[in-house]
Amino acid sequence: MTEPILEVRGLVKHYPLTRGIVLRKQVGSVRAVDGVDFTLGRGETLGLVGESGCGKSTVARLLCHLERPTAGTIRFKGDDVTRLSGRALKAVHRSVQMVFQDPYTSLNPRMTVGDIVGEPYEIHPEVAPKGERRRRVRELLDVVGLDPDFVNRYPHQFSGGQRQRIGIARALALRPEVIVADEPVSALDVSVQAQVVNLLERLQAEFGLSYVFIAHDLSVVRHISDRVAVMYLGRIVETGTDTEIYEHPTHPYTQALLSAVPVPDPETRSRRERIILTGDVPSPANVPSGCRFRTRCWKAQARCALEVPALAVPEEFRSTAGPVAHDSACLFAAPLPVTLEKNGNGPG
Repeated sequence: MTEPILEVRGLVKHYPLTRGIVLRKQVGSVRAVDGVDFTLGRGETLGLVGESGCGKSTVARLLCHLERPTAGTIRFKGDDVTRLSGRALKAVHRSVQMVFQDPYTSLNPRMTVGDIVGEPYEIHPEVAPKGERRRRVRELLDVVGLDPDFVNRYPHQFSGGQRQRIGIARALALRPEVIVADEPVSALDVSVQAQVVNLLERLQAEFGLSYVFIAHDLSVVRHISDRVAVMYLGRIVETGTDTEIYEHPTHPYTQALLSAVPVPDPETRSRRERIILTGDVPSPANVPSGCRFRTRCWKAQARCALEVPALAVPEEFRSTAGPVAHDSACLFAAPLPVTLEKNGNGPG
């Protein structure tokens, strides 16, 4: 991995559960993010994947300082941004920008494209003098593949893919170093998704950007990511390079996710069996003890309810110089034979 630009350690975000109307009393908490660790290198793309409700979008909001963490650290170029304030925090806001999931709701319908893309300059006027802003907005539209003459149009006059390009142009306005893309293509047609992903790759090469790319579509994540982190119920359960995760997954949850990805090659598809998980994802307000995945895992044993598995290279693979030697939070982590079929049926 290249030099780290973003380091996350022990990141936690809990939301209080309260009861009562007049005298509100906290009766618990929703553990949306519950101890997340990862590192993002310069010029690298980290794919963050998992089912809906696993905490991916909460991580995105925490990285962009749209919410404050309950605990943990977020270091940007060595500085813990959770402890910054004033000008120092504002400078980090400028360097870490976000591309939102839904291009239909993330753009103000009452503002022109020129005003939307140029709005960051109102908050950070030091980036561009007033006389330069219109020219820079037109340049940004050209960079993302839109006609600069569209500056006076409104969002409703554009397609979904074009609106997402406008959102990307707005994120680029402040010349950020890190972009957090929260499901940036999930609301788009498949043909348009490829265009937006290719655009993000071109911009990364041109401007040296680092991405945290959040998605639930594993095919898209593999196309753009250098490394992948898999989340389940507020925690990362497996992380490694794209080859390690996609070709040699060792955590049962990752194996189940990948078994659902369509395979175009008929021969490979005929040899691979689907892993069907039973039961629902537990509530983040009442997480299982020990391993959080044990209630849906076919490997679960009694010790899984007592021990919280660390995100580390499994002991039996620590002396192995190969793709299976990557971090996995499972007491029984192991590659799954291609022809082996399993039904998730862990104890409740």
